Amino acid sequence: MSSSPIESQSPSQHQQHSLVKMVNQIAANIQHQQSPELAAEQVANHLRRFWARSMKQAIMEYSQQDGAELSPLAREAIAKLSA
Repeated sequence: MSSSPIESQSPSQHQQHSLVKMVNQIAANIQHQQSPELAAEQVANHLRRFWARSMKQAIMEYSQQDGAELSPLAREAIAKLSA
């Protein structure tokens, strides 16, 4: 019996995948409500208010190291966290 890709990931890889999925979902929900610049700020504000420091640190590190699975809006919002 083979394991699924999620089951074969290490806990940190699984967490990273979950964070990427969440930030992309947040960005997708917000992007249609306003201009791209305001949407990026809204996503960044959401992350500031509701994500734990460790979650924000992990997604910023992922964005700087690779970030390939992040949507453009999510990437822009994460850059605002670092600024």
